[in-house]
Amino acid sequence: MRFGLFIPQGWRLDLVGIPPKQQWATMRRLAREADAGPWDSLWVYDHLQTAPIPTEEPTYEAWTLTTAFAASTERIRLGQMCTCLPYRNPALLAKMAATADHVSAGRLDVGVGAGGWFEHEWRGYGYGFPSASERLAMLDEGVQILRQAWAGGVATLHGRHYRVDGAICRPLPFQDGGIPLWVAGGGERRTLRIAACYGQYTNFDPTPDVWRHKSAVLAEHCRELGRDFDSITRSASYFVVIAETERGVRDKLDWIVRHYEPMLSADALEQYRRNFENGPLVGTPDSIVERLIAANADGMTYALCNFVDSAYDVTSRDLFATQVIPALA
Repeated sequence: MRFGLFIPQGWRLDLVGIPPKQQWATMRRLAREADAGPWDSLWVYDHLQTAPIPTEEPTYEAWTLTTAFAASTERIRLGQMCTCLPYRNPALLAKMAATADHVSAGRLDVGVGAGGWFEHEWRGYGYGFPSASERLAMLDEGVQILRQAWAGGVATLHGRHYRVDGAICRPLPFQDGGIPLWVAGGGERRTLRIAACYGQYTNFDPTPDVWRHKSAVLAEHCRELGRDFDSITRSASYFVVIAETERGVRDKLDWIVRHYEPMLSADALEQYRRNFENGPLVGTPDSIVERLIAANADGMTYALCNFVDSAYDVTSRDLFATQVIPALA
């Protein structure tokens, strides 16, 4: 099993209290520590303002950070979970990604999705709010443009949503064969079919029953398309709350509530509390290893981990790195 690490970037209100002029230094330090191991990759979210509610707290832009991390690290792979493809012209995104791939000397992964749940962000930035079917059609066309640009250095597509006429993408990506593509989301008719057509990786809900169902849907799309199902790495994203003892886990959950309490309504705070308490990777190292072994038996081979407290206290991250990863890697 491989392991990725999310770097706090403000979106989940995970830099609150750190002076803005010190936030990049904090993110860079965490990235360099991850680069030293044992993590396989580090990740950012592609969001433009905070969640679950928009605030004026800083949120750092994903692709700027990706390129900054490419220049600040030496070993670790870099990804976005996931790029909201309709936010950027896909020919421009192909160029941005090829550039970042060279800055990183071939360590880039590109995660893409249709976006859609954070309507306030869409409208606030002037993108409107296309229907789900329109966003998925944009994802499909956009992925075709990315693949053309990376494979041959030129992209042409006259689609319903995008029109590019000989867009030149030079340099080609540093990685031979193009940049690995992650297609994120569990939409059964469109998203998982796009993943079966084009993706090297997927990322969807890790809840065991949901995971098994989505995997079966993906397998059926692969069968229909003549794609080798086992050639697609299936990943999941987790909020991790870990401590040596159950009491320690409770203390960390209490800290999470205290951290968010000044910024969220009572209802939103209660929803956050339930989300963290009921997460698959909440517990002691032994219990988390047991759950990951079960997930691995279902085909989950790449876990992307978010530690909500990592900008303030790295003990959770380090405990996972020393007691969970060695048991599974």
